[in-house]
Amino acid sequence: MSEESIIATQFEDIERQDKSTDQHRPVRLGSARGNWFQRVGWRHLLGIIALAFAIFPVLFVVSAAFNPLGTLSSSTLIPKSFSLDNFTKLFQTTSFWRWFYNSMVISLLSAGLSMFISACAAFAFSRYRFRGRRSGMLSILLVQMFPQTLAIVAIYLIFVEVTDLYPGIGFNTSWGLILLFLGGALGVNTWLMKGFFDTIPKDLDESAKVDGATHAQIYFGIILPLVTPILAITGLLSFIATISEFILSSVFLTQDQAKTAAVGLYGLIADSQQRNNNFGIFAAGALIVAIPTVALFQFLQRYIVGGITAGAVKG
Repeated sequence: MSEESIIATQFEDIERQDKSTDQHRPVRLGSARGNWFQRVGWRHLLGIIALAFAIFPVLFVVSAAFNPLGTLSSSTLIPKSFSLDNFTKLFQTTSFWRWFYNSMVISLLSAGLSMFISACAAFAFSRYRFRGRRSGMLSILLVQMFPQTLAIVAIYLIFVEVTDLYPGIGFNTSWGLILLFLGGALGVNTWLMKGFFDTIPKDLDESAKVDGATHAQIYFGIILPLVTPILAITGLLSFIATISEFILSSVFLTQDQAKTAAVGLYGLIADSQQRNNNFGIFAAGALIVAIPTVALFQFLQRYIVGGITAGAVKG
């Protein structure tokens, strides 16, 4: 046996010994890349801080809603006793159920119509090539750079004329506010949906056309079932934004029977003299209004991550 082969055999024996030693050597946490807190623990700490920061106002509102005294000064994070007096006063002394009904009707119709119209616009921008397509998309993006409240004076003057000519869609009407919300949500939803439509192969459209399918059959029968995630996320975002909207609603809804829950509940604490006494009633109403949003979020949560990430891939 040559000297080189002997040396190679010795190296192989050493490597086998090292591997067997590593397999039986106990693993110590934090010994490879620093301790546990430096690698992972600080993330848990930040998560706990963010959770505490987010859950504190929720716990305070829940505590105030069940506080028997019903005042802001007596509300604590952990109530000393529980009572339903605030809910009883809310139902008996205010038009809460009417406000809640108005909020649900406006939010559901606005979310549904915005979702459908945005899907139609996004399908056209994604699938068809026509003159003004690029400038139209840029115009939508440019308009969305300015908040809707910036044009509130102009919108108010328009509604003054609309109320005189068509009272059914003017001030203190649900349809007037729905039309107002549709104008502010179409641009964002169209851009978000257009990115999702771009991820769907156009071969599906062409195959359906070869088989004799019409444009409506392709859109409703093939495309819409494939874009269910983005429909869910845009509908959810529109619902949340509408049911919690206050500024525009407070300007265009002044009659008690036409108010939404956000406007009506704010009226309970708008007066500085009654703010302390009515805070428990306000918290009880806010707790009830939050139930539909949480329920809808739980129902659609499986679509949220897929809808946002897929819509952001292409634009």
